[in-house]
Amino acid sequence: MTDEIIRMALREDIGDGDHSTLACIPPQAQGRARIVAKQDGIICGLEVGEKVFHQVDPELHVECLLRDGDPVRSGDVVLRVAGASASILTAERTVLNFMQRLSGIATQTHRMVALLDGLDTRLLDTRKTTPNMRMLEKYAVRCGGGTNHRIGLYDMIMLKDNHIDFAGGIEAAIDRTRDYLSRTGRQLRIEIEVRSLAELERVMQHGGVDRIMLDNFDIPTLSEAVRRIGRRYDTEASGGITEATLRSYAETGVDFISVGALTHHIRSLDLSLVSD
Repeated sequence: MTDEIIRMALREDIGDGDHSTLACIPPQAQGRARIVAKQDGIICGLEVGEKVFHQVDPELHVECLLRDGDPVRSGDVVLRVAGASASILTAERTVLNFMQRLSGIATQTHRMVALLDGLDTRLLDTRKTTPNMRMLEKYAVRCGGGTNHRIGLYDMIMLKDNHIDFAGGIEAAIDRTRDYLSRTGRQLRIEIEVRSLAELERVMQHGGVDRIMLDNFDIPTLSEAVRRIGRRYDTEASGGITEATLRSYAETGVDFISVGALTHHIRSLDLSLVSD
């Protein structure tokens, strides 16, 4: 799948030719370049970058000097490439686009995971990802020390507020889901979203789920919800949780905290390709 994403990205960028390079770089010219970090962070996307270079030109020699998930300091060289100068130039922007975004996700995730030091709460991503980039972006979350939530709609049941409302209520949504899993022979975990302590009580009285998402609870209410649940179900907090509030939410004892901003609201890590 990564190879196809790279093919699409190169097709989008190159079109009918890299005319800037074709116009001024002799086809026989050889060159060397390096990718340099311009700020501190966590590097990610080195393998993707190598694949981009090799899709443009299999004869390019690429040397990754670090591994995905390694810390990087401003000024560090993370990758070297040598071969046809035209190929290096044609691949440059696509390589950097992938590496900068994935490194930005890994860096942001690492920063937030560090805020949970000493606690048992795990940081989750969400499905709020760039279309067709989900597997890569979730990989970057793992490189930063985070935990992947469900990959898509197919690998876990998530009964959110709209499912519950359209199904006719909490109990109906759970019962229909369990009947569906029984009829289809699927073994999927069931998570349900609750928006209040009253909804939480209905879920706990009815049962039939594996995890309860406590959505947009303030910290005192979340603490009470976690106390009531005990260890009967996995617990997840979600909704508007930021770096400033993350640890306070985690100190309630909730098992997971999901943060959509890990993948949809990040700043790319500043990287640059420099000729040697």
